[in-house]
Amino acid sequence: MKINDPRYIVVEGPIGVGKTSLAQRLAVSFGSELLLEGPEENPFLDRFYENPKAAALPTQLFFLTQRVRQMQELRQGDMFNPVQVADFLIEKDRLFAELTLDENELRLYDQIYTQMTIEAPRPDLVIYLQAPVDVLIGRIGKRARDYERHIEADYLQRLSDAYSRFFLDYHTTPLLIVNAADIDFVNKDNDYNMLLEQIRRMGGGRHYFNPLPLEF
Repeated sequence: MKINDPRYIVVEGPIGVGKTSLAQRLAVSFGSELLLEGPEENPFLDRFYENPKAAALPTQLFFLTQRVRQMQELRQGDMFNPVQVADFLIEKDRLFAELTLDENELRLYDQIYTQMTIEAPRPDLVIYLQAPVDVLIGRIGKRARDYERHIEADYLQRLSDAYSRFFLDYHTTPLLIVNAADIDFVNKDNDYNMLLEQIRRMGGGRHYFNPLPLEF
């Protein structure tokens, strides 16, 4: 770890873009603790993808309580640990709520959210991964998780658009926007090392990383 390395890094982006895989690799590079969402722990998620209207509220409330608990653990943990890496922002929880809940459900969600949310630690860096929907669908298919088998392209498009709107006005922390469509940060060391170098050069503000795939 270098003295100016970020101490708390968050990787974000739509389903299938590779945020968890990248967070895991960054945790190894920085020798850090890793904080992951754990969607497989949500007992309502499979039902949500089968019938979104029927299962949206319990799915969202489970994720909210899970994320709040994780933020509490992060605040109470060892902040002398060199780096923390997470694959979610607590603020994105409402992004999903707005996308999936009807008006009455969202009103109830907001009441619960107001009571439950805590002052989460502010990241030193947020990495926002982007990729087209067809790329997301391909990656979701390759990992073949049972609870994701009903995800539809229309939902992924609306989710990607919601992320774009969210980060368009996001100025809370330094932000690195990464085009993750044509490169493989997980399996190709050259791709990953380019990104790692960019992260270690980051200062404040908003930056873009749009690497071209290497040709051999």
